[in-house]
Amino acid sequence: MKLDPSFIWTAFVQLLGAVPTTLYITVVSVLVGFIIGTAVALIRIYKVPVLYPIAVAYVTFIRGTPMLTHLLLIYFGLPVLIDGLSAYFGWSFRSVNMPMIGFAYISFSITAGAYMSEVVRSGLLAVDRGQIEAAHSVGMTTPQALRRIVFPQALAASLPNLSNSVIGMLHGSTLAFTVSVVDINAKAEIVASTNWKFFEAYVAAALIFWGLTVLIERLTAVIEKRINLYNRGGVV
Repeated sequence: MKLDPSFIWTAFVQLLGAVPTTLYITVVSVLVGFIIGTAVALIRIYKVPVLYPIAVAYVTFIRGTPMLTHLLLIYFGLPVLIDGLSAYFGWSFRSVNMPMIGFAYISFSITAGAYMSEVVRSGLLAVDRGQIEAAHSVGMTTPQALRRIVFPQALAASLPNLSNSVIGMLHGSTLAFTVSVVDINAKAEIVASTNWKFFEAYVAAALIFWGLTVLIERLTAVIEKRINLYNRGGVV
């Protein structure tokens, strides 16, 4: 096999068209996952009745099974649920109307939620509980104390791990090709299939993922610096 450096550039340019799809999957799964993870973390910290064992089971199951398995369970299981509910309630919507990327959004958000719940929970537990008691003593409610005092400090403490979660979801988004979503890796396979130069195409894909990862790391460093300044009172 002879390496064709020129095709690496050709493939690189063609793969750029698939970058938005990969970023959409990553951003949606991270944002929704963060909301889910925050809710689950609070349920576990405050041991909310009924919801607490459900939250523990959710985190244990998702963290104990592969990401691809979650995607396949959603891909094959969700249509059965949707079509069953549609038939029962007489809805016109059917699973065939759902775009393939929707399965990736749902599955990866559920996966991200479990992992981010542990990140958020560790950040919240790192904040001295005495600060909440002090907030109560000046008339703040628990939600106010969490929003104004605890969450900013917990976010600063959790930011490196949150960054790792974002990078993990970026790389995990490559699994979306199993449900016919054309992400960067799937596009690389399509591009390479025209002349069988798979190595060059995947080198181009690797360079794009590397660049995106470096960008996330740089953004994290900037955000971390801003948050630390805010927590020290340097930024209003």
